[in-house]
Formats: sequence, structure tokens, C-alpha cells
Amino acid sequence: MGITYEISVPSSRKEEMIDITGQIRELVKRSGIRDGICVVHAMHTTAGILVNENYDPSLKEDMLDFLSGISKGKWRHDLEDNNASAHLKSLIVGQSQSIPIKSGNLMLGTWQGICIAEFDGPKLRKVSVSIV
Repeated sequence: MGITYEISVPSSRKEEMIDITGQIRELVKRSGIRDGICVVHAMHTTAGILVNENYDPSLKEDMLDFLSGISKGKWRHDLEDNNASAHLKSLIVGQSQSIPIKSGNLMLGTWQGICIAEFDGPKLRKVSVSIV
């Protein structure tokens, strides 16, 4: 049997990568589940969840620059609310990540962390964390 939590993550910029690794680790400990899977899911279509290097802050900016370079264009959805590129970036990054749990700990590599990628901020984002 598993448990699902919801956390709120505020963003302060139009685009940013926000480290949520510590919050996710706390939820895994709180769950009491020793071995299983942790699924982290952004409950939005203009934000995503990623697992990547979390040591060098310049890499987060590099990722945003990379995504900006491939999402520029004239998009039909921009006529509706001018955020088509945010939807496309979220599509590329994805809304969910699954991380194994072993002995009560997230099985992340030495430099890995979990981030929510904001592409249409600043906003208050909701993240679902299911631990089974």
C-alpha cells in the first residue's frame, strides 16, 4: 500500500529550475516505506520534473538556455494565451519522474537531484509525490 502527498512550490521567475530534492527525501522518510518507488509528478502543463546534476547551478541555466533555443517559433496556441513555448518545453522535459527507494532512501546518484522546471512563472506549482 502506498501514500500520496502534495507539495506546493513557488517560482519567482518566468523560467527556472527549483530543487525539490530535500522535500521529496523528507516525504519518503515520513512515508515509512523502506523499498519501493517514488513518483514525482508536476500537476501542470507548463512545468516539468527532471532528475539531473544538482551540484553546479550554472547547469540549470544551461538547461533553460537549451530549451529556449529549441522552442522558439510562431505557435497557434500563442493566439490563445501566449505560452505555447512553455507547453512545448514541458512536453520535452516531461511531467513525471520515478525514483527507486532502497532502505528508506532515494536511489539518486552522487550529483543527482530532483527539480521542478518552471516555464510559465512566476506561479505557485503543485507537485504530487506518490510513494509505493
